[in-house]
Amino acid sequence: MLNGPNLSDAPMSHGGWWALYTRHQHEKAVSDVLSMKGFEVFLPVYESVRRWRDRKKLLSLPLFPCYVFVRGGLDRKLQIVSTPGVHMVLRRGEEIAIVPDMEIEAIRRTLEGKLNVEPHPFLRCGERVRVKRGALEGVEGILVRKKNRFRLVISVQMVAQSVAVEMDGMDVEPLPAGLPEPDGVQSAAPGVPQVATA
Repeated sequence: MLNGPNLSDAPMSHGGWWALYTRHQHEKAVSDVLSMKGFEVFLPVYESVRRWRDRKKLLSLPLFPCYVFVRGGLDRKLQIVSTPGVHMVLRRGEEIAIVPDMEIEAIRRTLEGKLNVEPHPFLRCGERVRVKRGALEGVEGILVRKKNRFRLVISVQMVAQSVAVEMDGMDVEPLPAGLPEPDGVQSAAPGVPQVATA
């Protein structure tokens, strides 16, 4: 089961998405405070059952531990970095690192589709595919196989983290050779199908 993303209907929707690195287990507190300040915040979470000797409990956990995504609002950056629990703003060199809209949208759609999604080790190579039907139609990722099941691995390159969603192998198609790849991703050789195993 999944919780939906924490997307506030804030007025500051202009600008790209960028990432905040937070203190451990402070993601929700940071997200809540920034939402109250009027920022558009995205905190994707999933539900996981944790078992103890005498009980079990359903927990909502962040898909990307220690990260909260914010869109726009750079003109109020001081209000963001001064929020308790915020450690730093993710940068690429001297510039604030922008997370592509298509990566955020892909994660959002996995949550809205009530799919079985969970964190996955970050992948840098494999056969890139596109979903051709269903709730994730048009979403791109890397196809992996675990036992007799397929999973689509969707990555946010800037934070070097991925999530995986169970997928019918018949619902995806290989991406044509020669398409530009996201930063840090290597494709299989043209014409050579390559399904990673997990």
